[in-house]
Amino acid sequence: MLTDDQIAERLRNTNADFRELQEVHHQLDEQLQELLKNHILTPEEEVQKKQIQRAKLSKKDRMAMLIREYRNEQQKIAAS
Repeated sequence: MLTDDQIAERLRNTNADFRELQEVHHQLDEQLQELLKNHILTPEEEVQKKQIQRAKLSKKDRMAMLIREYRNEQQKIAAS
């Protein structure tokens, strides 16, 4: 059975939606790291930080769902 990382690699190569989700997740991570370089955040920056974190989590959840769907499809194929 394939690991999540192996499935992610396959999806990266074959699924444009997965690839885009991963790219956006990476961009959001870079934005968050840049924001966190400030040791003290203003209230506006705190709001921005929370928005970025929520967006990252949303992208990660969607990628995990695509991985689960891929795994389920492969198991159905193997069972038939």
